[in-house]
Amino acid sequence: MTAETTHDTPSYEEAREELIEVVRRLETGGTTLEDSLALWERGEALATTCQEWLDGARARLDGRREGRQLGGVTGSGVATSSVPSRETRSASSSAGTSPKTSTVVPATSAE
Repeated sequence: MTAETTHDTPSYEEAREELIEVVRRLETGGTTLEDSLALWERGEALATTCQEWLDGARARLDGRREGRQLGGVTGSGVATSSVPSRETRSASSSAGTSPKTSTVVPATSAE
């Protein structure tokens, strides 16, 4: 799966790979307490990023499923009223392209 990302948010795959490396380093040990805490905090941030991507993907799938149940899908399975999210539009416009397909973007949590 390919996903557009902003300059400060890694793709799901990038975040997952880095998280795997962080866990490996923590499990191996041999780092100072301060380094271990920094790794743990980075791991927490990466896990949150991965969860946001997964939540966004789930919402997208749920939206498609709801569209089919409401009859808002063409015979080819394409939603007739697909509007890209705000994050997708801004990522596309900053890249100078128009979104031709839906892009999964991480869900944002209200803080």
